[in-house]
Amino acid sequence: MAIVAKKVQDAKVSAIDELKQSFGVAPDFIFTDYRGLTVEQISNLRKQLRAKDATFKVVKNNFARIAFEQLSAPNVESYLTGPTAIAISPKDANEVAKILIEFAKEVPALKVKGGLVGKTVYDAAQIEAFSKLPGRLELIAMLMSVMNAPARNMVSALNDINARLVRTIKAVGDKKQEGAA
Repeated sequence: MAIVAKKVQDAKVSAIDELKQSFGVAPDFIFTDYRGLTVEQISNLRKQLRAKDATFKVVKNNFARIAFEQLSAPNVESYLTGPTAIAISPKDANEVAKILIEFAKEVPALKVKGGLVGKTVYDAAQIEAFSKLPGRLELIAMLMSVMNAPARNMVSALNDINARLVRTIKAVGDKKQEGAA
């Protein structure tokens, strides 16, 4: 539990408000330990995440804890220890998790601590399993393919009837021609 000061400094209040604004625009967060990463590696990771409309923000643990409490989010205090950076995902957390897990394989200094996806708290192993699931766009493509299959099969069957009729008439015509000759 954090010690609460009697007089709250304006800079701290504004820092917490800024975090609340950042956290308020996204439903999904993945907590990482960034200790040991170089500036170049962090910049590269941020660039990859930016491509998926996500941000990677280094936070003060106490400020982040207070911001999450004020947003009535589930308790993520256990992930707010040590050097913490949060990947904030406004859209598809699955894609962000994939980027972080792949980056952690390439650069072992990055460690995924856990995540908050929607209103569910996941540990590091669950985030890794989550990253292996198909993303939102992949699921939509799969669904559309399944929904399209019956119509495609019906069109093929209807075309097959016409094709058989044409082949049968041609075969009969060829046979008559051979008989006449």
